[in-house]
Amino acid sequence: MRFLFLLCLKILEPEEASLLPPRPSCSITTGLLVTGCLLLVLCGAWLLGTMFWLHGPSNQHLIPEAWRFDCYPERGVVVTKELCEARNCCFIPASSPSSSATRPPGRNGIPWCFYPLDFPSYSLVSIEDTSMGQKAKLVREVKTYYPADIFTLELDIRHETDTRLHVRITDPSNARFEVPISVPTATKKAENPQYTVELSKDPFGVIVKRRSTGAVVLNTTVAPLFYADQFLQFSTSLPSQFIYGLGEHRSTFLHDVHWNTLTMWARDVPPMEKTNLYGVHPFYLAVENEGNAHGFFFLNSNAMDVVLQPAPAVTWRTIGGILDFYVFLGPDPGSVVEQYVDVIGHPAMPIYWALGYHLCRWGYKTSDATWEVVKSMRNYKIPQDVQWNDIDYMSQYMDFTFDSTNFATLPDLVKDLHTHNQRYVMILDPGISSTQPQGSYWPYDEGLKRGVFIKDAEGKTLIGKVWPGLTAYPDFSDNVTHEWWYDNLRRFHEKVPFDGLWIDMNEPSSFVDGSTNGCPSNSIENPPYTPGVLGGLLRGKTVCASAQQKQSLHYNMHSLYGLLEAKASASALKRILAKRPFVISRSTFPSQGMYSGHWLGDNRSQWKDLYTSIAGMLTFNLLGIPLVGADICGFSEDAQEELCVRWTQLGAFYPFTRNHNSIDTKPQDPTAFSPLAQTAMKQALLLRYSLFPVLYTLFHHAHVHGHTVARPLMFEFPKDVKTYGNDKQFLWGKGLLVTPVLEAGVDYVNGYFPEGLWYDYYTGDSVSSKGEELRLGAPLDKINLHLREGTVIPTQTPNLTLWVSSGQPLHLVSALSGDGSATGDLFWDDGETIDTYETNQYAYIIFNKTMTSQVLHNNVEASNITVESATFYGVKEKPSKVLVNSKDAHFTYRANQVLTVDDLELKLSQNFTISWM
Repeated sequence: MRFLFLLCLKILEPEEASLLPPRPSCSITTGLLVTGCLLLVLCGAWLLGTMFWLHGPSNQHLIPEAWRFDCYPERGVVVTKELCEARNCCFIPASSPSSSATRPPGRNGIPWCFYPLDFPSYSLVSIEDTSMGQKAKLVREVKTYYPADIFTLELDIRHETDTRLHVRITDPSNARFEVPISVPTATKKAENPQYTVELSKDPFGVIVKRRSTGAVVLNTTVAPLFYADQFLQFSTSLPSQFIYGLGEHRSTFLHDVHWNTLTMWARDVPPMEKTNLYGVHPFYLAVENEGNAHGFFFLNSNAMDVVLQPAPAVTWRTIGGILDFYVFLGPDPGSVVEQYVDVIGHPAMPIYWALGYHLCRWGYKTSDATWEVVKSMRNYKIPQDVQWNDIDYMSQYMDFTFDSTNFATLPDLVKDLHTHNQRYVMILDPGISSTQPQGSYWPYDEGLKRGVFIKDAEGKTLIGKVWPGLTAYPDFSDNVTHEWWYDNLRRFHEKVPFDGLWIDMNEPSSFVDGSTNGCPSNSIENPPYTPGVLGGLLRGKTVCASAQQKQSLHYNMHSLYGLLEAKASASALKRILAKRPFVISRSTFPSQGMYSGHWLGDNRSQWKDLYTSIAGMLTFNLLGIPLVGADICGFSEDAQEELCVRWTQLGAFYPFTRNHNSIDTKPQDPTAFSPLAQTAMKQALLLRYSLFPVLYTLFHHAHVHGHTVARPLMFEFPKDVKTYGNDKQFLWGKGLLVTPVLEAGVDYVNGYFPEGLWYDYYTGDSVSSKGEELRLGAPLDKINLHLREGTVIPTQTPNLTLWVSSGQPLHLVSALSGDGSATGDLFWDDGETIDTYETNQYAYIIFNKTMTSQVLHNNVEASNITVESATFYGVKEKPSKVLVNSKDAHFTYRANQVLTVDDLELKLSQNFTISWM
């Protein structure tokens, strides 16, 4: 009766969708449900009869297709009625003619085999209150169809903060692998939680509701719970179809919930849809029907599938570890991200030059060729802060070496870069050559001596194959390896004084599956269930799952490899340089932002890749890694001039900005194109450099408060449904709207403007929007920028490096709201000292009202910066006079309501006021 009643609620009250049944039965049409609901209201007798029918022998036809939870998720299997019923599940071929019982890897559809209402699950048999919440005992009486069921579980519910709930389900009899990242330990139960928690006893389930609205943000009663040794699964309803995050996948920013399976297992593969990529981030942000938002983080590093279905609902299916998850109550999207990074760790404050323009390619071939590009950039007066080298610089592609023939002048190049206030970054792959004559290659010899390499199942050094040939892999889960890594970097830095590291191939990647000796045939290599990983094998293009690491089997540690290498690299750079470390990593995991940034991998020089880079950038900002960008102009294939211009314009607004392309492709640095294209690219980069104070301040807020840098419109306008799927525009912070051109052969772009007043950044012309799409002119040399009303941003005169630019006087741009007010801020320090905020070595100034500065914190660095001028957009009438600190000042006023005040020479370290009458 409860089941049918709640189904009626779903139809008559759509907002109650998430109150759906503990585990619905098997299939019924909407029309029949509507009829049932009407009869429910009119006739109680009919309801009693229906209840008898529901629990009778014919209950195989009661679940709507959208609410079918897959009972046979194995790939490549033709699901027959016999196979399905052997698992005591319902078998009904889907009504869609395009559906198939065979689901190749990376695809899914309406399940033909799904759980019935009475499929056995766990029962809650005892419960007790604790100082943090509740603990309970869960028991399963009936074995499942996967081996090694764990029949008794312990549930631990912790009310950690008013907006954070922590739930752990563990095996009380045996310790199981847990992800080795630091998370906060709450010691006091939340006093005024924004959530309520209900527990269903039989079958067991957790229901979490938002206290203020009653919205159900978690309901695990919708499908049975599995907890076997190598198969853990639970499902929950979703309050709406608006779900984001779940990296790393190439997709739209807003995920499709129509039978969409997202597999997580770090993998070296060029970005493509429906494929597990370089990083693993089991976190989603969901928007509720009321416009509130919440988040969900599943702290698990094993291979997993995350299945989205149109109910809407999500199923988490992993093959190891424990069930350890957090629910974050927001209530706005930005707050959800803040609460998430409070758990995984706040991103590091980048060194200032990390935010400049970076140039790289695989295929410079010599250090002199690299140097010529640097000189050409200087000659054309195009900004560049950092020059990189790919694996070309190495001797035989071996780490911690450089080719003494083709790259003999590399140390001189690096010295020259430093002389011009530029920096040098080199690539490192984790694979260490294992075939050099004994005594000739210190990294391998010393690594063997210290025992730093991953071992195979027999305890011998596991050998794979990467660029230098046969290789061993450092085990970064061992602190001994961190010290060995530091020693190698220190020794190489004495020869080539590099400034930052690019760590690649760190999924880890191998050109052979598992090892040169293969892998054992056991349940670790071939688990009872294998998620939809590319190729169908956990060892595909990586090391054996059964390989041994210090902390656990590679089966558990695989997707953590890039994180642990980044942690070792950042630590080493701090020791070597005594400055903020700069590390860019391909493979990532939650908490990576504390140690590195990320680039979006081996993309192509295609317009589609230009467009999808925005979703990737926005997603990684959600995931606590704001220092992110894609290879500008594309990595593989030859970049066409128009595409490269448009990509440079967009890339100027990536938080991390690097142009990088592959070997045997045409050069694509700005100097390689026509004068028209060079000018357009130069203008875009100078624009970025002029906005450095804005970007640097945004990274400060990311570091201290957990804010996003590149921000989806939905974050600032969570009540505007039209922003929910927008991944063709984005914001820097709360107020700078970027509308790039993403198509070939056009001189305009359509952009959505949420309700409010917006100003053209370049001219100050205003647009008053009711929440509408507008057509904007976009000639080849322009990227459209708009300032949101109520915003103040500080800018500087740009130069060829950020070292020079960041010393220039400030110009303030104020976009007034209807009542004439605006606010903004500026964070400033020396740009490279570690922990300046934590040690109070910084300045922080806010700008508010018409224009009043307030120095909230000051140090010596800020006292050297002056404010030279200020421009105000939206001054409705020409002033008769302008006062600066109560003294008359020279000003100009344009007909489009733009007021400019020049020759201010105001010290940033002192409060000031600009007003007019």
